[in-house]
Amino acid sequence: MSTAVNAPVYLNYINGEWSAASSGQTATSISPANKHEVVGIIQVSNADDLDRAVQSAKQAQKGWRKLAGPSRGEFLYKAANAMERRLNEIAETMTREMGKTLPEAKGETARGIAILRYYAGEGMRKVGDVIPSTDADALMFTTRVPLGVVGVIAPWNFPVAIPIWKMAPALAYGNTVVLKPAQETAVTAAKIIECFAEAGFPAGVVNLITGKGSVIGQGLAEHKDVNGITFTGSNQVGKQVGQAALARGAKYQLEMGGKNPVIIAADADLDLAVEGTVSGGLRSTGQKCTATSRVIVQSEVYEAFKQKLLAKVREIKVGNGLEGETWMGPCANENQLDTVLSYIQKGIEEGAELLHGGGRPDEAALSDGFYVQPTVFDKVSRSMVIAQEEIFGPVLALIKVDTMEEAIEAANDADFGLSASIYTSSIGNLMSFIQDMDAGLVRVNAETAGVELQAPFGGMKQSSSHSREQGQAAIEFFTAIKTVFVKS
Repeated sequence: MSTAVNAPVYLNYINGEWSAASSGQTATSISPANKHEVVGIIQVSNADDLDRAVQSAKQAQKGWRKLAGPSRGEFLYKAANAMERRLNEIAETMTREMGKTLPEAKGETARGIAILRYYAGEGMRKVGDVIPSTDADALMFTTRVPLGVVGVIAPWNFPVAIPIWKMAPALAYGNTVVLKPAQETAVTAAKIIECFAEAGFPAGVVNLITGKGSVIGQGLAEHKDVNGITFTGSNQVGKQVGQAALARGAKYQLEMGGKNPVIIAADADLDLAVEGTVSGGLRSTGQKCTATSRVIVQSEVYEAFKQKLLAKVREIKVGNGLEGETWMGPCANENQLDTVLSYIQKGIEEGAELLHGGGRPDEAALSDGFYVQPTVFDKVSRSMVIAQEEIFGPVLALIKVDTMEEAIEAANDADFGLSASIYTSSIGNLMSFIQDMDAGLVRVNAETAGVELQAPFGGMKQSSSHSREQGQAAIEFFTAIKTVFVKS
């Protein structure tokens, strides 16, 4: 077990050098599986540190943008190779620092590596089109140019995949980056940046700065030399970031909350539906923006589905994510644990029937961690808080409906529109769902939580600023179109 006395210290990475915060202040990153275990000592940076990082990125961008796209891609390939060599180390750090199980952490790290390699190839793809001119002696075409300095504000729930799916396209298209990770996963972020440093990126192209969101995150959004902000996190903070960027004319991209429904049709394969509901709602302790939260079941199969679901949930082993038999780890921090418990209590007070879970595990071995039981509510009405607000924890709310029209109406009855899924064998059902569901990601006979790196990702309604991340859609945010007119 680490202690604060002998825990490793992790520094900021600015202009190609590792450096302590100028304030001299540090904080501890602790393990959610055992609050007494310190994973590392991290920097608590201030506005001066942030300005140094931004100015470093601004200077480096002049040379970085002039490199050919394939040359920039070579650096991304090298970073991917460095991460691959350290996959087990990074994954174990993620599990210790954030709490998700080791297999999930290894899968996420492998995905980060794949994202780097995908965007390494972007330098070989087209960046414009030839457009006919009304002038017979002229050539007119479009090209794309980088924004400049991009601020990346990343959350704690996917501490490898999300920073990389923002940084990789930003870098591939000629931008430089200042990464502000969540404090809870700053050690994992430092290990990612170590791989970028090992890849030999020019000084200032990639920068890491840790600190409070109110200082560093908001500071990035407000900084006059940051040309674009890409943010994933809560709606409250996201709107503050967006407003700050808008006020000074910077480009911004916000990916925020979800209250994702799964519809279980009367003709569904119930075993498949249960598997997808449990995986989509409870893996990663429900701490995914795409996690299943509302389970909308047609009345003909409601009781049968419920019993199969409860049987599956009762099998879940809660524990330390480093232990092989663990299926679900702890909440990522104490605040999140308290939030989940408060929503469970609210559900009870509103009259929902608690079928399983509802509190902290009884095992003494788990008492020092931020653990919560997987929880299932029955008799949930659409107007209840637990059916409307994002919990970001392992809580499933069962909602009974009679018809498919009612199911889709219930699924759309939320302020969010990130992901949604349906289990059905009817072509009519799936076509209605695809057409009428107000969500950026819809999946048929698959869980709500599942994003492929080569496909656009983003939400509708309050889930997003209506831009899209990942795949070739990323070029839309990280570049601007320039129209060129050449007269002979």
